[in-house]
Amino acid sequence: MATVRDTTYDLLRDLGMTTVFGNPGSTEEPFLQEFPADFHYVLALHEASAVGMADGYAQATGRPAHINLHTAPGTGNGMGNLVTAWHNKTPLIVTAGQQTREMLLLEPRLTNRRAAELTQPYVKWAYEPVRAQDIPAALLRAYATAVQPPAGPVFLSLPLDDWAQPADPPPPLRSVATRYAPDPEQLGHFAAVLAASRSPALVFGAAVDRADGWALATALAERLAAPAWSAPAPERAGFPEDHSHYRGVLPFAIGPLAEAIKGHDTVLVVGAPVFRYYPYVPGSYLPDGARLLHVTDDPDEAARAPVGDSLLADSALALAALVDLLPAADRPPPEPRPTPTPPEVTRPLSADALFAALARNWPQDGVLVQESPSNLPALRRQLRITRPASYFTMASGGLGYGLPAAVGVALAERDTGRERPVIAVIGDGSFHYSVQALWTAARLRLPLVVIVPVNQQYAILKAFAELKETPGVPGLDLPGLDITAVAGGYGCATAVVETPEQLADALAVALRRDGPTVLPVPITTDLPRII
Repeated sequence: MATVRDTTYDLLRDLGMTTVFGNPGSTEEPFLQEFPADFHYVLALHEASAVGMADGYAQATGRPAHINLHTAPGTGNGMGNLVTAWHNKTPLIVTAGQQTREMLLLEPRLTNRRAAELTQPYVKWAYEPVRAQDIPAALLRAYATAVQPPAGPVFLSLPLDDWAQPADPPPPLRSVATRYAPDPEQLGHFAAVLAASRSPALVFGAAVDRADGWALATALAERLAAPAWSAPAPERAGFPEDHSHYRGVLPFAIGPLAEAIKGHDTVLVVGAPVFRYYPYVPGSYLPDGARLLHVTDDPDEAARAPVGDSLLADSALALAALVDLLPAADRPPPEPRPTPTPPEVTRPLSADALFAALARNWPQDGVLVQESPSNLPALRRQLRITRPASYFTMASGGLGYGLPAAVGVALAERDTGRERPVIAVIGDGSFHYSVQALWTAARLRLPLVVIVPVNQQYAILKAFAELKETPGVPGLDLPGLDITAVAGGYGCATAVVETPEQLADALAVALRRDGPTVLPVPITTDLPRII
């Protein structure tokens, strides 16, 4: 007779989920015993890294990923990156072991108390099956929940003695739609407003990239002869940044954002919240006389938007419909934004000089994963994202995501056969949040390049302290960190880079390596402008 474990593995095969990210614990071993040869277990040395890797893998493959965590403590370790997965709208199925059912009343060691509540509110659904035989059906429900818009993580708590129990007949596979079309009446209203607008502006977010909507976003911008911005703090790029209509990333504070789009009477936001704001800089949400139209696949985003009319829809389907409905605008296209002035090369390099050199040596099909808040404005000034699904970062604002996510993206590039080069830019502060991910990259021999701008400080926090006039904050300097030694200890090649020429040479070598390379780059200690 088939066991619950047998039926669950068969279901995972049918769902195409044969890669499992995790760090095994005693409560998970009954599930993992005699691990099937056709499955791949990706071992992370910490649960936060496991979640970040799975997130990057799911985003890069376009399919949900499975993470197996260790009851309550392991789930707690992974929570920071689970929060990021929620904000990233990444479909993840998180399973965690639970103590033996026969002892749960006693709350023995490693019991997950109120397991279904532990991960809330940062999962779409959380459940601990009432019967062992319910696990496969619960997994199928979890899958259907994770992939439907807005996609996101789900959580199952699974008692360790359930796996050997006899199974019920397996649940039948079924399909669920993962996209929905716009309401025709509201769509017609949006089209009429845009057609009558004298000066429309377009704002694109990560959902455009998730929906493979770049070509449609470009077509709409050209049809309307309108400038296009990226939404504030985007986790993915929704528009080609070398296009003549592109204007850059909007500031993420209320007053400055409205000032940036001043002069436009209609603002169409597609695939992003309205808006991500931080820090608080008061002002009007929109310029005087402007109205806002909002397309999102997330009802929560529509509900909490402070201004504007909302339309629930898949970004690409809505864009395609608008392109069909709208006539070509009778006005000249916007002037291209100026090319940034080449930065002065100093020693140590400025962040702008580092990223200008990186841009000059960027591989044509390269994928960028970044987590360097202090240097993000310089990175976005100098390096433009020109291809879909080529930029990944955290939507949550929490550190510790970027490095393991880059490992997951690099693994996805291998598993899908695309083999695009993956380059991560990780600040020297962020680097140490999930540094264990380097070991996994080395063990899997992933050709990942990690560039670490080294300013020996939490520069972004110093900048916030200046903005908020909060002097004397402790713990903002990071002396004595030997990134070369740390990276070498995890099995990575490494070299310190100090000039643009050294970066070009080191990057060329690293991109040919059969394994990860970490390149620390000393940079100046200039503080970024928050706004």
